[in-house]
Amino acid sequence: MIHPTAIIHPGARLGANVAVGAYSIIGEHVEIGDGTRIGPHVVVEGHTRIGRDNEIFQFCSIGASPQDKKYDDEATRLEIGDRNTIREFCSFNVGTTQDAHVTRVGSDNWIMAYVHIAHDCQVGDHTIFANNATLAGHVHVGDWAILGGFTGVHQFCRVGAHSFCGVGTVLLQDLPPFVTVAGNPAAPHGINSEGLKRRGYSADAIAAIKRAYRALYRSGLKLDEARERIAEIVAEHADVAPFADFIAQSSRGIVR
Repeated sequence: MIHPTAIIHPGARLGANVAVGAYSIIGEHVEIGDGTRIGPHVVVEGHTRIGRDNEIFQFCSIGASPQDKKYDDEATRLEIGDRNTIREFCSFNVGTTQDAHVTRVGSDNWIMAYVHIAHDCQVGDHTIFANNATLAGHVHVGDWAILGGFTGVHQFCRVGAHSFCGVGTVLLQDLPPFVTVAGNPAAPHGINSEGLKRRGYSADAIAAIKRAYRALYRSGLKLDEARERIAEIVAEHADVAPFADFIAQSSRGIVR
């Protein structure tokens, strides 16, 4: 399971049935869970923990120092969950002391080629990152979010759960849950109805989310007025609560 040309530091900890391909390098402080497959020409370094049953394809850089001039070789971390597919030429960096000290990627994510996840990002579960999607530092991405190819997300932005970014989207502000956006800069184009159907949301729940969307984006209301309207919808439909909570907690402002 370990190719003879791979270089694995004696301090690295590899679980059962871990495969490491030709010419890959595994660093001293790396932990890899059972059943994970590391392709050829992959570098896994830093204080990096990778869970079970992941597949990391060739030419990835996992756990390298962040692209942050303030970084001074502190022992910050990268944590990756279980059952992720990480395709060719992806780069995931460890965190910094300016934030949570850790970059996290959850479980069951489908991450295509050339994706970059920068320092201190927090990525949930079941996301899809298409080719060349890029997160700047400190970005948070919710569960089931989809980033189209060549999507770029500005540092400190939050991407809500079940949201959808079209190809070439540039996110400069927070993207609320359920919302579909596209363009540079991103502009709203309705809610991710098809994704919500696939994930078991009822017709009533989707209709309520659409009402909340219209209150925020189509009613002509000011933001505070839209929040009041959305709060009334939440009182009738709890499925809308993540939408309302996200807007209330946004510090960068929301795509609007």
